[in-house]
Amino acid sequence: MGHVSATGRCEMSGRSIDVPVSQWAFFGVSALLFAVSAAVTIVDAASMSAMGEMPMPGGWAMSTAWMRMCGQTWPGVAASFLGMWIVMMVAMMLPSLVPMLWRYRQAVSGTDEARLGWLTVLVGSGYFFVWTAFGMVAFPLGVALAALEMELPALARAVPLAVGVVVLITGALQFTAWKARRLACCRETPGRCLLVPAARALPADAATAWRHGLRLGLHCSYCCAGLTMVLLVAGVMDLRVMAVVTAAITVERLAPRGERAARVIGAGIVAGGALLIARAVGLG
Repeated sequence: MGHVSATGRCEMSGRSIDVPVSQWAFFGVSALLFAVSAAVTIVDAASMSAMGEMPMPGGWAMSTAWMRMCGQTWPGVAASFLGMWIVMMVAMMLPSLVPMLWRYRQAVSGTDEARLGWLTVLVGSGYFFVWTAFGMVAFPLGVALAALEMELPALARAVPLAVGVVVLITGALQFTAWKARRLACCRETPGRCLLVPAARALPADAATAWRHGLRLGLHCSYCCAGLTMVLLVAGVMDLRVMAVVTAAITVERLAPRGERAARVIGAGIVAGGALLIARAVGLG
């Protein structure tokens, strides 16, 4: 067994291994941020669940995330949704973002630890800015679609079938060359769209850090487009759906053979979509 000294020296089996304090701080802060965001997401989901759902024609129920409740204003509803969305994205994406942030830290040279910490925060902020923008687009579209479903019973009855078709299509997307290229970018596979130069020399300035975070966020949003769509159509505040999507994103990013993992995940999603379609047409 071993222990870590106050100076950041890991002493194991009579040997001393120097471990930078910044490394412990980076992973410690990341773990704390994940734990807090996950806890807040669970509380938000429980609060949303307590508000109930609206039964709709076709045997399904609409989430209150897309509705304005008594006493609420639309700006207030939008702000509430966006806050929940950001916290949820942090909880869902942070496990797969941490390795990318670590590669960035290794690629920045010639800077002190305090500045490196702030640059890392800027990269993360740029990354989640992209996901915030995604939520800002998703909310009005979701509200508009919910309004149409409440006004048109025929459209509402078609929702279970439409959800199954969307899930089936997103599962099939996991098998495409497009998905493989996007996943290679996120995993930074050698020769496949490296986001950090092989020479490992990125300028240690705020503008570069922000742009790098934006690039990471854009590539991640492309790669996760199908899985994010599953989240939106299957239950944006459903903890079970969030857990499954989070696990899928993390596994395909971090597993030794990510492309194979993506195909296995795709097979599961296709099967789920087929089951949803069968139930919608009365065969399940």
